[in-house]
Amino acid sequence: MTTADEDANRRQVLYWRLLAKLFDPSEQPTLETASAAVVDDIGLPVQLLDPGISVDNVLQRFPELATEIDGVMKPAEDEARDTAAEVRRAAIASKLLLNVFATGSGNVAAGQLSAWQQDAGWLERALCHQPGELRGRSDENGLGETLAELEGDLIKRMALREVLADPSLAAKLTPSMSLVEQLLRDKSNLSGVALANAKALIRRYVDQVAEVLRTQVEKATVGAIDRSVPPKRVFRNLDVNRTIWKNLTNWNPEDERLYVERLYYRQTARKTTPSRLIVVVDQSGSMVDSMVNCTILASIFAGLPRVDVHLIAFDTRALDLTPWIHDPFETLLRTNLGGGNDGPVAMAMARPKIVDPANTAMVWISDFYEFGQSQPLFEGIQAVHRSGVKFIPVGSVTSSGSQQVNPWFKDRFKTLGTPVVSGRIDKLVFELKNFLT
Repeated sequence: MTTADEDANRRQVLYWRLLAKLFDPSEQPTLETASAAVVDDIGLPVQLLDPGISVDNVLQRFPELATEIDGVMKPAEDEARDTAAEVRRAAIASKLLLNVFATGSGNVAAGQLSAWQQDAGWLERALCHQPGELRGRSDENGLGETLAELEGDLIKRMALREVLADPSLAAKLTPSMSLVEQLLRDKSNLSGVALANAKALIRRYVDQVAEVLRTQVEKATVGAIDRSVPPKRVFRNLDVNRTIWKNLTNWNPEDERLYVERLYYRQTARKTTPSRLIVVVDQSGSMVDSMVNCTILASIFAGLPRVDVHLIAFDTRALDLTPWIHDPFETLLRTNLGGGNDGPVAMAMARPKIVDPANTAMVWISDFYEFGQSQPLFEGIQAVHRSGVKFIPVGSVTSSGSQQVNPWFKDRFKTLGTPVVSGRIDKLVFELKNFLT
């Protein structure tokens, strides 16, 4: 049995080796030998020290370690420290951190990217998140954004066109925001098998995100019950408890039966207003995640009853994507990411779509850094707002809520009484659902 001081020394050995490997991939014989001795002594496989072996490969041989990984990097809550357990935690955490952050240099193969994504998923599980949940998400230590940057760098180092041309290699790719961004940027240079594989990857990612967003829309607050509408007299609306309570006076103790004179039904009709939703989204390079999320979100709202949704994407030109709004995949294929942004061009396309201002919402997603002067766009927004349209400015639409908005616009939106909505997509869903129901 080791002492607390001995365990502290063991942790230091493991962490010093981790730092040495992160900053210098060359072998450090003393640290390697000492770390191997520590790992062997605490009953862990020496494969944990090899960054060339993925976490999945380690778990194939030692599946019992999977339960130790989950939450292993969450700070211990109990005051009594188990120093021996902390050494095991240090060894496992070092494996995860080394595999994820030591990405090397040079070209990256599809298998390497896939293995990194799997390892990053295990790191997220160690931090009590679902695989893929943390990447791109803003947090206190910036880890989520760092993971997204690492993934993006790996994708840029791939010979992506060659990978997509080989179905066996393309099958190893896991869809992610970083990968979708690269595919959308490069789609004009793809053809044949490569283009088909790119479309399949984009479709998979769109379907995954759509499933999450659809759940958020369903869970969002809906309109109040409309008491003026009589309840539908169907079995699914039958209020059994109220029916029994109201008919208790008809209980016959002799034959022990309750004679029901009247059935009571729940009111389920909601107050709804035929509404028009105009979504205008900046498709410049910095807004790719917003473009993807908003395209999918618009298609979901377009599927709601009595909601007329229009979608406009813009950079220095504006593009009306409304005809394809029910298919976010086809919509994204028609976007052209990159370039600057000219808001007045988009406003000129959006304003004619306003027919009934009181029943119209305009969602404008952008960082509001204009290609030219800012005043013309703001004057157009001001006019739309004063006409009675519910104008909702949004800095970005991401899972993280991270956003950067031109301070000039931000201050004027506050004065106008339309402050910029937080970039978290669930906040935007809540705002839209309240307006539309």
